[in-house]
Amino acid sequence: VLKVLSHIDSILRSPRAPPLIYRRSKGPVQNYIKENGQECGFEHLPLTIEMWADQLMALKDLHRSLRKLSLELVPCHTADPPDNRESIRVEDLQFIVDAILEEIENKEKNSQTPSLPTLFAIVSHFQKLFDVNSLNGVYPRMNEVYTKLGEMTNAMRNLHELLELDSSAPPTVVVDTVGKLCDIINENMMEQVQQLLGTQDIHSIINKLEEHECFFPPFQALIQDLLCLLEISNLDDILPTVQNLK
Repeated sequence: VLKVLSHIDSILRSPRAPPLIYRRSKGPVQNYIKENGQECGFEHLPLTIEMWADQLMALKDLHRSLRKLSLELVPCHTADPPDNRESIRVEDLQFIVDAILEEIENKEKNSQTPSLPTLFAIVSHFQKLFDVNSLNGVYPRMNEVYTKLGEMTNAMRNLHELLELDSSAPPTVVVDTVGKLCDIINENMMEQVQQLLGTQDIHSIINKLEEHECFFPPFQALIQDLLCLLEISNLDDILPTVQNLK
């Protein structure tokens, strides 16, 4: 017995043993004496062993809980179920915890990847914006929108260059500039018409047009009669033909 107790004492005094395990005897409790005369305090050892037994049982429960958590967070984890293991080691628990931590770190790194509900909401929003009734029509409409966007972008770029506008000018500025340019062109056209008709007011233009309407129909009828009478088809031949008749 003394040999066994001496062996236990050497284990308990080992640097690897927790400090709580070995305590010197106090009071009238009987102490075992080793051959070298040193005291061995084992009066609380049964309680410690009972605590260890409870902890080993709790270790199985902890392993079971960690495995359930691992199956939720790491579905690809294929560790053996605890019922098939004779004993649970701390290394087993540490392995599960490390796997869970690694999965959480990977999820944090890939947090920018949108989830399936987010992707579904994006597709639904696109269908509402561009009036797409089915999923099969999403890709064709995307291509159509992309093509139209490219055409509009090129058109706006060309307008910026033609109007000598900065490339950052918004579309409203482009529209206003085109409108002003159209106003200038219309004013110039009006001035050219007034110069052509020799008048500066709209009433004179109306009178000129009325005179033209009164004069041109009889003149056209006269020319047609001359062409038929002289049996010619070209206006330039009228004068030479009349001169020949003299």
